[in-house]
Amino acid sequence: MNYTSLDKLEARLGRVRAAIKDAKSRNRTHDLDYVPDGPMYWNGASFHSTTMMVRFIFERDPHVDHWRPMKQTIKDYVDLVGSKYLFWNRSLGADHFTVACHDWGPELSKAVPYLFKNSIRALCNANTSKGFNPSKDVSIPEILLPDGTTHGILDGPSPRNRPFFAFFAGGVHGPIRPILLENWQDKDPDIQVYKYLPKGVSYMGLLRQSKYCISPSGYEVASPRMVEALYTGCVPVLIKDHYVAPFSDVLNWKSFAVILAVEDIPNLKNILTGISTRQYLRMQRRGKQVRRHFEVNYPPKRYDVFHMILHSVWLRRLNIRIQGVTDS
Repeated sequence: MNYTSLDKLEARLGRVRAAIKDAKSRNRTHDLDYVPDGPMYWNGASFHSTTMMVRFIFERDPHVDHWRPMKQTIKDYVDLVGSKYLFWNRSLGADHFTVACHDWGPELSKAVPYLFKNSIRALCNANTSKGFNPSKDVSIPEILLPDGTTHGILDGPSPRNRPFFAFFAGGVHGPIRPILLENWQDKDPDIQVYKYLPKGVSYMGLLRQSKYCISPSGYEVASPRMVEALYTGCVPVLIKDHYVAPFSDVLNWKSFAVILAVEDIPNLKNILTGISTRQYLRMQRRGKQVRRHFEVNYPPKRYDVFHMILHSVWLRRLNIRIQGVTDS
């Protein structure tokens, strides 16, 4: 029997799927870089196994560095890729992904059918009410670096040296932030909520002085605030509807962040004060540990945000099974 290149590709992916399942029941080998362990991970053994695979694949595959800014139309871009790299059409687009940090936009929305049904999207605005599909699409963190690096913004004082209980400052846009300000701005000294910070007050300084840092959605569900909280050792408080948090197929966000519904905003303080000191210290410590997965490095380092995005894309590619092709 003659097998097509796609048959052979899917057979290899089938063996990878089996290896990942097997990794869940085996002990991990010693890893000099980092061994993911603890309640922050849904399955540390499986995650460790797949990161080893991704590392090998992306070090060996010459196609992985085909990164292009979107300066041309989507159709022209896909035509270029499809003619230059035959693997695009081989898998109906599943071997290619597109990154967009802000909303998908009208041009991309019109082009989606042309991008083929299997194309993977990596989006900051991971909003399921706007078509984000967690089984196929990748949620990526929105990260704001004023000088393009994390120099000087990582770490913060110990929990005992954080005088403020909870903090938020940001523009009032979208449906959630007005509710937050209406309930908490100038209402309680423990809940520091600002529309505009007073002159001379440092935003990063307040992050470092706060135990909990509130990250509500604005016009879009994504916000750099939850990453800024992790960078500075503050426990993130996510208030977002229809949001899929980055790397949530690997990370158990509830182990290091507080996740609230919009209707919980009036009861915000009672909910946060109901968290014991012991549990808060656990979340804060876990947040510092998973921070490595959100750090930006030049060049990228294993387990950092660049590799986590590629890992998420790789998992989605494993999820996609091309119709008419089996793992055998």
